[in-house]
Amino acid sequence: MKMNKKFLALIILSLAMILPFACSKNFLETTNTFQSTPDATFQKSSDVVSLINSIYDTYQNSDLLKKSLWYYANFQTHDWFNWGGDVQWNQYQISPTFGQLPSLWNNAYIGIVRANTAFGIITTAEAKGIVTPALANRLRGEAYFLRGMTYYYLAGTFGGVPLEVDTSGLINTGLKPRTTQDSVFMQIVSDMQQAETLLDSKTTLPVSELGRATKGAAYGFEGSAQMWLKNYAAALVAYNNPELTNNYHLLPNFIDVHEYDHQNNDESLFEVQFNAGGGSQSWDGSWNPPGGEIAWIDAFSWPEEITGQGYDYGNPGLWLSYQAGDLRKYATIVGPGDSLISPGIIAKWGGIKGYPVVYTSFAAGNVHYIGDDGNVINTAGALNNPWYGQDGLRTGYFCSKKWRDPHLTGSNADQNGKSNIFGDQNQILLRYAEVLLSRAECKIRTGDIAGGMADLKLVRDRAWGGSSPAVMQDGANFDGSPAAPITDPLQMVYSEYRHELTGEFSLFYDLRRAGAQDAADFINTTYGTQTNLLPIPNPAPGPTHDGQVHGLYNAALTLSHEILPIPQSAIGLNPNLSQNPGY
Repeated sequence: MKMNKKFLALIILSLAMILPFACSKNFLETTNTFQSTPDATFQKSSDVVSLINSIYDTYQNSDLLKKSLWYYANFQTHDWFNWGGDVQWNQYQISPTFGQLPSLWNNAYIGIVRANTAFGIITTAEAKGIVTPALANRLRGEAYFLRGMTYYYLAGTFGGVPLEVDTSGLINTGLKPRTTQDSVFMQIVSDMQQAETLLDSKTTLPVSELGRATKGAAYGFEGSAQMWLKNYAAALVAYNNPELTNNYHLLPNFIDVHEYDHQNNDESLFEVQFNAGGGSQSWDGSWNPPGGEIAWIDAFSWPEEITGQGYDYGNPGLWLSYQAGDLRKYATIVGPGDSLISPGIIAKWGGIKGYPVVYTSFAAGNVHYIGDDGNVINTAGALNNPWYGQDGLRTGYFCSKKWRDPHLTGSNADQNGKSNIFGDQNQILLRYAEVLLSRAECKIRTGDIAGGMADLKLVRDRAWGGSSPAVMQDGANFDGSPAAPITDPLQMVYSEYRHELTGEFSLFYDLRRAGAQDAADFINTTYGTQTNLLPIPNPAPGPTHDGQVHGLYNAALTLSHEILPIPQSAIGLNPNLSQNPGY
């Protein structure tokens, strides 16, 4: 049954008016104001702030963050694969009817409508004295930032999309045709530049408002948007702004960047806030939008042997690729024989051996929980018995970047008999290391090779805990053969994007940003990809080189599939939308 277009617009508008009443780690209660008018609803300063919080709330959504942004940023690289209902990612066979596409498209446009609605309400509230001019400006800046950031992920994922930027509330019909990708990124630049003039600096943002967008975050996203437009000189202006260079720094130790007790740290420009106090461990509870204060984003990356889930897992080729001495390796990916190095997990559980499912299964004689030394296992699978999952269809390698929340146990119970699938660890969308690597790319593309190498060295030195090797090369190729030194400056940047940012929310976006075919060429070369859509045995010597198939794919990525198809459901509602070529 087709939905009436005007009815759809009414639904979207009503969704735009569901308002959570907090920020920082506390986007908590929501109030449904569907049958209220703006004049009746926005009578206090806190009401207007809540409208802006509702835009942030767009991202408190596991389906959007994990199954849309994280999957695209990572599964497209083949560093990580899906187990479960979304294995099309592993073959680059996402279709226009794929169920997760509307999650990004619909939620993004709901957030955009909320942002567009906010501008007029803020202006009216300021005129009535409900909000001060200073607060009104900050709230406008947040609306510009969040709208621009949302278009960033839409255009990065789909290419050109419809631009809905009218703030009068009169002509957001949902029936506009697509604009070009460049037009969208030009709008993102405009939104971020507006935000830069209105937002608080990190240095002046009150502690009580921690988690809100700042000037530095706006400069970071502007710089990236300029890079999509190939305006590298303009990107350098944004990246060199003192709001970034003076107020954000690399943490001394890479392991700390994603630690649970280092959220909102000095390296993070912007992260989506979650709060365990706002939700319960229930599938029909508060992980659902609006107001998803907790999330299953992290637990789903852990081995099935720990959580009973294991919906994503790693490529052994990524594990092999880390250069000797790179401290990022085990902080990013672990496999058979590897212990977790997260200080938080070690402090809480003593490592893997401390999870109740591990020591009780060991006591029961389950061979999967016996370590190579004969004792209770304290590694992500044993060398002589990797963790492939019950069906044997995972590679035995897992994302330790997402294995940091000491409160999580997945579907299996903790020491108190309670399972903890949903956590409240924030999700970092942009951090200073990515800014430095992006700045390095800009410098190289504008002829400052030495400057680009200096920025790369800042990130690499931290990765080695001191001084990084003068020669950059992977530890080994995907098949275990020796890797050659990397000498091309841009390939050095791409390699550093991969080794610094894989398992986060940026990698494939940054590779695709580099230019048409650059992402596909880099990934196909990295993994020796073929046209075969079926999983293959691991070609590299090691504990999982057993000649059997364990969920390792090496399908080739084509240029047309660097972007995803427009959801068929969106095209069905908007006859002015066209599909991406190749779909």
